[in-house]
This record gives sequence, structure tokens and C-alpha cells, in this order.
Amino acid sequence: MLGTGYLGATHAVCMTELGFEVVGLDVDEAKVAKLAAGEVPFFEPGLPELLHKALDSGRLRFTTSYQEVADFADVHFVCVGTPQRKDGYAADLSYVEAAFSSLAPLLTRPALVVGKSTVPAGTAQRMADLVASLAPGAATGDVEVAWNPEFLREGFAVEDTLRPDRLVFGVASERAERTLRAAFGPIIDADTPVVVTDFATAELVKAAANSFLATKISFINAMAEVCEVVHADVTKLSEALGYDNRIGRRFLHAGLGFGGGCLPKDIRAFMARAEELGAQDALAFLEEVDAINKRRRARAVDLGRELLDGDFAGRRVCVWGAAFKPNSDDIRDSPALDVAAAVQKLGAAVIVYDPEAMENAKRAYPQLAMASTALGAARGADAVLLLTEWAEFREMDPAKLAQVVAAPRIVDGRNALDPAVWRAAGWTYRALGRP
Repeated sequence: MLGTGYLGATHAVCMTELGFEVVGLDVDEAKVAKLAAGEVPFFEPGLPELLHKALDSGRLRFTTSYQEVADFADVHFVCVGTPQRKDGYAADLSYVEAAFSSLAPLLTRPALVVGKSTVPAGTAQRMADLVASLAPGAATGDVEVAWNPEFLREGFAVEDTLRPDRLVFGVASERAERTLRAAFGPIIDADTPVVVTDFATAELVKAAANSFLATKISFINAMAEVCEVVHADVTKLSEALGYDNRIGRRFLHAGLGFGGGCLPKDIRAFMARAEELGAQDALAFLEEVDAINKRRRARAVDLGRELLDGDFAGRRVCVWGAAFKPNSDDIRDSPALDVAAAVQKLGAAVIVYDPEAMENAKRAYPQLAMASTALGAARGADAVLLLTEWAEFREMDPAKLAQVVAAPRIVDGRNALDPAVWRAAGWTYRALGRP
């Protein structure tokens, strides 16, 4: 595994679980040391236990040496990040390029280099050409490139790796396909569907999947905007739509919108690549998908301000949530922290609590005050904003919470609570898309 971030570390541990010998490479010595000591540098349920099991088996180790992995592995999975570039929407491919160009000259034995990173269409062929020009074994066909996009959901990454709903193999030869089938043999034997295709289609699968999911989320959030105008209930609307098997219930939950390190930057990179290829009209709708998502954050701020008679200045506001989603400590493009920072700029004293993302939030938003418990964050608050739907928040006793706040006012940014229960307990309850 080249790269031991969220994707690489999870994939390394899970491939060991499947019975393979695995080495994980990273240029970050501190990260390698942590993993080698059995410490997962991010929050992912179930992964720490599997990491310890993998290390104890002797089949997993970590290194900073490209030469070591080149000498060791038959299959190399490139799992490095492709963040959004600072100067625009396009993906930053510098980590992908560095991984392929560093490994290729050292490949003197038969090997398959498999990209798992989310990349714009055309990248796989470019990496194949790069490897062909640099790898000593490429001229005889002993070194090839393939693409195998990942579809991990944070909070469910172990399940998604060991029991995925499909595998996609972008290959240029039967030999590459055979190698991938061998690498994923135990998963394929469990009747996991396999789609074998060319490089460009494999690259597009991930971009198209994330764009569709983002569109579905923004669609129901657009309906929430309409519901607010006509005083309808978006949760009942979503329930009714979900019974239609052509539509389905998944990702049809209105709220604060999506964030994280995948959907926002991936749809923007998709738009940027389409423009480079002259196909920007085909993805023009994604601009509105992105815009709807951003408007939900602004609307959550508005709801909080309305609860406080139109002014945050001098008020104490509790924000529940910092991670972009529950069961994660990932704060990249976090709607919760975006709203918290906006509320603070409007003059409120903001106190944030999250079950797992506090350290990351402190580093990224040192200007925000943090609390060590949910009730601690709410103590003396003029309003509570529930912005990440952790179980701890969903299960909070409204009567108990009312005893510590200055006033029982809550904005349910995730439609995670039962409004009847909270209103019966004396709370002024507001939510996105609900009367």
C-alpha cells in the first residue's frame, strides 16, 4: 500500500485479514511509527482491533522505503490523496504522480501497480505511460498499471473493504485482470460482483457515483427549501419518496448537507476535468448541487439567529458536532464547523463538542471554544445547534438538557430528533425543511 492515510491504512489491514502479506509505505515517518505501534491515526470503528490482529500475525508491517516495497510486493496499491487544488476546482495529482514516479524505476521484478486514488479521467493512462517509460520490467510486459477505484464510507470502511457491493477493475490486459482477481479472491468468492472495464470507465465510476450521491442529497435539500416556504415537512416528503423503489430511501435525508474529504472535492474536480475536455455543459448541474449544499449551511445559521430574535451578538451558542458525519473524526469541509465559525463571526460565544473530532477541530479552528462533554458545551447556552447526528445527541434527554441551558432553544440541523418530544419538554424546536 503506497500511502497509509484513511484509504491505505484500512486497505492494508483488511488485505492482511484476507490472508495476504502486506507492507504499507508512507513518507510520513511519524504516521508509519504510529501504525507500526498499533495506533490508528484517525477514528474508524473496528479498525484498531484489526490492526493489532494484523501486526500480531506477522503479515503486516510498515515502512518508509520505496526499495523495500519494490523488492517485496507483487501488487502495489496506490492509495494517496487527491485534494482539491488551492488555485481552483481541479484535483491535485502531485501525490499520485510522486508515488508512481518514485516506485516505477525500482520495479525490476513482475508487478502490477494499481491506482485506488480518485482521479480525473485520463490519469490512469498517463500513469501507465509513466511507468512504461521508467520501470525496467515494463518493456517485457512484466510491469503493468491497473485502476481499482475505492468506494469506502467513513464509519463503515472495514465493512466496505471486506464486503464491498462491487469491485471495478480498469485493466489493459488479461494478465492484469487475473492478478486483480487473485488479489481479491476471497471477496470475489463471496459472490461480490466484478465489473471489468477500461481505464477511463473505471476512473469515471467513482466520479459518477459521488456526483449521483451528492445530487440526491442536494435534491432533497432543495425540496427542504420548498417545504420551508409552503410549511410542509421534508421528513414526511422524503419518507413518501423513499417507498418508490425507483428512488429509494438512501441518501434522501434532508439536513445540513454533505462535507468531508470526498464528495465536495470530487464533484468539483469532475466539473474541472469536464471543462478541460470541453464537456462542461454535461456537468453544469453540479454547480447547483454544490450551491444547494452551501445554502443549507447558511440556512442553519439563519435558523439559529431567528431563535435569538435576529441577533447572535453577546449570546452563548452550543454547537454539537465537529466531524462532517458521525462515526468519524474527519473535519474536512465540515458543515458543522463551517456553521460554528459563521455564528462566531456574528458575535456569539460558541462552544463546540464532538465525541471524536475535538483534537482535529482544535487544530483547525483554534478560535473556537471547546468543551469536553455535550452537557458541558450546553451549559448556560442561549441556543443549541445540533449539526452532526451522533447517537449521543440523538439520545439526549431533553428534560435533562433543559436543566443546564439558559433557554431551551434548539436547531436540529440533521433532522435527528423527534420534534414532538422536544416541544413537549418545553423546547423551542427548529429544523431544516420542517414547520
